[in-house]
This record gives sequence, C-alpha cells and structure tokens, in this order.
Amino acid sequence: MLKIEHISYSVEGRPLIEDASATIPTGHKVGLVGRNGTGKTTLFRLIRGELTLEGGAITLPSRSRIGGVAQEVPASATSLLDTVLAADTERAALMAEAETATDPGRIAEVQTRLADIDAWSAEGRASAILKGLGFDDAQQRLPCSDFSGGWRMRVALAGVLFAQPDLLLLDEPTNYLDLEGALWLESYLAKYPHTVIIISHDRGLLNRAVGGILHLENRQMTYWQGNYDSFARQRAAARAVQAAEAKKQDARRAHLQAFVDRFKAKASKAKQAQSRVKLLEKMETISTPEEAKSRAFSFPQPDELSPPIINIEGGAVGYDGRAVLSRLNLRIDQDDRIALLGKNGQGKSTLSKMLAGRLEQMAGKMTRSSKLRIGYFAQHQLDELVPEETPLQHLQRERPGEMPGKLRARLAGFGLMADQAETEVRRLSGGQKARLSLLLATLDAPHMLILDEPTNHLDMESREALVEALSGYSGAVILVSHDMHLLSLVADRLWLVKDGAVAPYEEDLEAYRAFVLTSDAPQKPAEEKQKAKPKRASRDELLALRSEVRKCETRLEKLTEMQDKLAAKLADPELYEPERAGDRAVWQKKYAEVMEGIDRAESLWMDAQDRLEKAAG
Repeated sequence: MLKIEHISYSVEGRPLIEDASATIPTGHKVGLVGRNGTGKTTLFRLIRGELTLEGGAITLPSRSRIGGVAQEVPASATSLLDTVLAADTERAALMAEAETATDPGRIAEVQTRLADIDAWSAEGRASAILKGLGFDDAQQRLPCSDFSGGWRMRVALAGVLFAQPDLLLLDEPTNYLDLEGALWLESYLAKYPHTVIIISHDRGLLNRAVGGILHLENRQMTYWQGNYDSFARQRAAARAVQAAEAKKQDARRAHLQAFVDRFKAKASKAKQAQSRVKLLEKMETISTPEEAKSRAFSFPQPDELSPPIINIEGGAVGYDGRAVLSRLNLRIDQDDRIALLGKNGQGKSTLSKMLAGRLEQMAGKMTRSSKLRIGYFAQHQLDELVPEETPLQHLQRERPGEMPGKLRARLAGFGLMADQAETEVRRLSGGQKARLSLLLATLDAPHMLILDEPTNHLDMESREALVEALSGYSGAVILVSHDMHLLSLVADRLWLVKDGAVAPYEEDLEAYRAFVLTSDAPQKPAEEKQKAKPKRASRDELLALRSEVRKCETRLEKLTEMQDKLAAKLADPELYEPERAGDRAVWQKKYAEVMEGIDRAESLWMDAQDRLEKAAG
C-alpha cells in the first residue's frame, strides 16, 4: 500500500502541493491526472525520493521496488533482448553467480531462487514484451545502437515492464508508441500483478487500464474509484453541487452585508449589525469551481473544391529507389476523415509525406486539384521551430504584412495568450509548442490537414478542444494517432497500411483493437480457422527452446555432480563420530538442499523438453 500523508512541496517559493494525502491500495492501477503544472511529475519524483518533502511522509511496504522509465537506454552494442533481460538485476546477478558458485549450499539456494522467480522462462517473457512494443524477432537481436532515441525509449519501457517492480510509475508512456503498441500496453497493464500509477492524457488508456483516478488540483489530491469516464461524471456532479452551494452562500453573504450596511449607523440596530459582521467573518468561503480555461482551436475554413481533391492510380513511394508502398489506388475528397492504421515502419508517415508533397512519388499517376492547399503537422516539426524566437516572431515571418494585433488574435485563437506570444519558444511547454505548430500548419486555411501524432504534448482539455475543432473543420483530415478516443470521434474511414500496400479497413476501431491484441493479421473466417494447421515455431524460437533445454541439462549435471561429492562426504565413517555431530548436520543439510535443487531442475528440464517437442511438431 502506498500512503501519501499530509505532504507539502514548493517550487521557488510557490506551493505546488500543500498538506495533501492519498492512499493507493496494493495492486491497484491508478491514473494520475491534472492540468499541466499541477505537480504530477513532481509527485513521481517525491515518491522515488529524488526530491525532499517539506512536510508529511510517503511510505511503502519495506523492500518495495519502485520502477519507471527515466530516459532512453544507451546506444550500446548490447542486443535489445539482452538489455531487457539485464533490467531484472536480481535474475542477472543470480545467473552470473550460478556460473561461478562452488559451495553446494549456495548453489542450491541460487537454483531454488532462480526457480522461484521463473528465471528460465525469462527470455521468452522479455521477447514477448519487446514484440508487443513493436520489435520483431530479428530486431530483438540487433544492438541498441541500431535504433533511434524514440525506439530506445521503447526498450527502456520493455525493461521496466520485464523487471516487474512492486510500484510501477509511468509518465506519458504512450507518447513514443504507435496505436498498436499503445493498445498492447493497455492490455498488459490491466493484467500487471503489482501497483501501477500512470500519468497520461490518453483517455482510452485511462478508461481501459486503470480502476482509479488520482486527481491533482488546487495543491490537493483526491482519489476517485473507477476509470476516467467515471471520474469525469463524478467530478462534474461534485462541481455542480459545489457551484450551487457557492451561489447560495453568495446570496446569504449579500443579504447579511446589506443588513450591516443599512443598520450599522443606527444605535438600536448596532448590536445586531455587529453580530452579522462577526458571522460574515466566520463564514468559510465556498469557492465556485474554476471551469476549464478556454482552450479552443480556431481552424480557418477553406473554400470548397470539386471532388476528388487527390486521386492516385498505381502509385508507389519510398526512399533511395526502394519502394515502401506500391500499387496505391487512392481517392480523397474534401469531406473525408481518414485514420491511417498499421504498425510503425509499415509506411504511415511515408504515405503522409507523399500526400503532403514532401516526398516524390516513384511511380504511377497522382492528380491534385489545382487550388489544393495542404496543412501538415508532424512531431519532428516541433524541432523545426526557432528556439530563440517568440510565437509572434514566427507569425511575423509568415505574415509580414499583417498588423501585430491580428497576429496576436491568431495566437489567442490557438490558446497562446499575451504572455506566451512574447515568450521564446525554448521556454514554452511541449503543449504550447504543439499549438504553435498547429497554427502554422493551418495558417493558409488548407483544404486538407495531415496530422501525424498531434496529441503527444496536449493535455486532456486540449485534446477535447482539438476534437471540437476538427469536427467543425470543413476540409479533409488524414490522421495518424495512438489516441483511440481521438480516432473514434474524428475518423469515419479507416485505411490499413500493411505489407507495402494501403487498403480500406472495413471493420470499426474496436474490431481493429481486438485484431491487434490477438493476431498480427486480420481474423480469418471461421471456416478457414477450422482448416488452418497449427503454426510451426520459427527457426529462432526453436533455437531459443533448444538453448533452454541445454541450459537445464547443464544445470542438472552440475547438481548431480555436487550430489555425488556430498554423498561421498556423508559416506565417510569419521563424520559419524560423536564430536562431529555439528559438521554432520551441516553436510546433511547441504545434501538435502542439493536434492531439492535437483528435483526442481528435473522439473524445469522436463518442462523445457516438452515445449521443444511441441514446437518442433
């Protein structure tokens, strides 16, 4: 159980958390929510002991392990699989000791503990986690240095999931995952055997993976039972009650004040007026709940074009003469809302760049409306902003003839108010940078808006505002996102990017979610399922199983050799002299421990052999 008791913490003299308390029961999955700047990440650092509390206490059961993803794994020569296996430090240390230990008692202890933590299935578990996060069998054996920072963040996430800490702290874990990885993570966390706290603005994750919400607001924290939608309903009801109470109190306060103002100068009423003054002073203020600040996006509306705005026949696109996508026959009209589905690396971003005109088509014919304007937003564009310039300067460069007042109005329409307009980009938050990039992408009133992961830095209110803006936008939308909530509310057509092709996906998003969690390919009809033969294990899977069998055999041989040595020792008549009773008890205990280790090792060997035989068919 995680106990947070009356904690306080300030940043540069400003109270961030003040006399706040909460209790998280063991094994619960909790979403940590609140506006940006309320202290969510700071709370994680306080729990980990990286910051010092000004008051109160945070306690966990003794010897509890806390885990989280602080940074990407280094670009080393170690393979992805070995990097993840090393994340379980106890297993790694025991495996190393098993190779060098000579004391029979310690060997038995090590083998017993390895069996207790299911060490011999570790490689399979680590591989399954990596696969769920988007790494195939071949990639898992490549060195970490072969992958970019975003992919190495996935490896770091895989490592902490594999290590299974008692308290898992995850800060926006889906920001570096695609939709498929995010859906897998939802499913994995829902079954995680220990306590989890997740900072996230992903409504789908907070609805499907958690059973409680810890809300930070006004320097306090409140724990709500249920998922995010349940929390939103309960909070809305509580806010309505609070608003009504505040209104009643305001009316009573006004009535008392009117009496005081009217009669305070009259001697006959002075005593009554004074009593009401004291009542006013004692009256505890019920503040009206502060409504979410307006965070609406103002997308300019384009003029209407004749359909189709884009038509592709026999298209192909790729890099360095190698096609990533081919046989493209696609049509886009101005009223289309299309979500691109498919795993990372299949070509979603490649298709987006081709549609945006940022990547040349290699083959086929593409017809565009002559007046077509396209707005393009991708995560890398945040890096293209000039850090030393303000948002106002960015707009002045794009619209040199416009008056500053109109440019400020444009910024305000995207939630960048007067203070942010004059703040250097390097000092803006990720969400504010994303708003500026969205403004720049839509500045020319595009007929088609291509959005590649637009919500990564947006909080919950901003995501809802984006949904509203897209709903009112009269242009076409091409959307790549891991946010199922956004996709479900915006997209009315689904395209699956897979195996070098793009085709309509005729099912809905829930069907796609089920398909991602159960298979790497769309479900076959029932008749085909019955005819399908069991899938034969891959070569790499068979090699891994054979390796495990050999390890089990080697371990059993070592323990058997140790048993023979101990049996010879126990056969020594001198050991049974009365004065050797203490030594005899020690050797007998060691012999019993080795025999127990042999029983476990034999069981593990038989299990590994059985799995190998089944896999080999």
